[in-house]
Amino acid sequence: MARIITVGAAQLGPIARSESRISVVNRLIDLMKQAKSMGCQLVVYPELALTTFFPRWYMEDQAEIDQFFEMAMPNPVVQPLFDLSAQLEIGFYLGYAEKVEEHGQIHRYNTSILVNQRGEIVGKYRKIHLPGHAEHEPWRAFQHLEKRYFEVGDLGFGVWRAFNGIFGMCICNDRRWPETYRVMGLQGVEMVLLGYNTPQHVPAAPEQDHLNHFHNLLSMQAGAYQNGTWVVGVAKCGREEGCDLIGDSCIVAPSGELIAKCRTVEDELIVAQCDLDAGASYKNTIFNFAAHRQPQHYQRICEQAGTVLL
Repeated sequence: MARIITVGAAQLGPIARSESRISVVNRLIDLMKQAKSMGCQLVVYPELALTTFFPRWYMEDQAEIDQFFEMAMPNPVVQPLFDLSAQLEIGFYLGYAEKVEEHGQIHRYNTSILVNQRGEIVGKYRKIHLPGHAEHEPWRAFQHLEKRYFEVGDLGFGVWRAFNGIFGMCICNDRRWPETYRVMGLQGVEMVLLGYNTPQHVPAAPEQDHLNHFHNLLSMQAGAYQNGTWVVGVAKCGREEGCDLIGDSCIVAPSGELIAKCRTVEDELIVAQCDLDAGASYKNTIFNFAAHRQPQHYQRICEQAGTVLL
């Protein structure tokens, strides 16, 4: 019997710095209601879905920075989304900035959670591949200060049994790194959920600007195919506080084929019926890891970070 899950990729248009979290949550609720009307069991929202993409600004006042972080999840502002999730029996993936005290120390992460159809958090991921820079670079048209505002995630690339399948999570820049998918692939992942906020312009390499849409889709399609998994990538996009963010939210099959893709850079929902067994053909043949992988020859991947010329 096929394991079909109907998934909605809930793209968000721009979020202004002045827009309240209540307003944003209402937008998320509207998309969830649309998803229910289309038979969805799972909705995927973007990275940092509750606020504007604040790492584009250099800030020194930690109190100002912390206004963009969530001190608890759920919290009173976001609770209505959890309540609706349980009421409609729809799970969701949500990205947000997390401030947490652990072992007597304050930590800040770029985080996502997986919530089941009872409105319960069943998985958490903290972004590992932080892009950008840590210090003020005023020559840029805008900053990309994730390395300043977030710590590298400490939870690894886990997977969770939910929705009658095996689900994984990653965030934005993670999607560009093959190790992200492979670590989850080695745990049998059947669907990878990821949100992103990706600028159209690359200040450090403007010659890449015209390829941003291609590279976005390429990374997700390759990760899907090479690991026999579905990938659901969801953007916050459009012209946000003077910065253009790409859209292209999509649902990718284990074959690497695009099954659905957003057409706008606004709030938009796309839906696909996904057979979680569709990856088995790839997992059992060309990407049969047990039969074909040769990890003894991959040690360099874990032993060094930068390039070493021999």
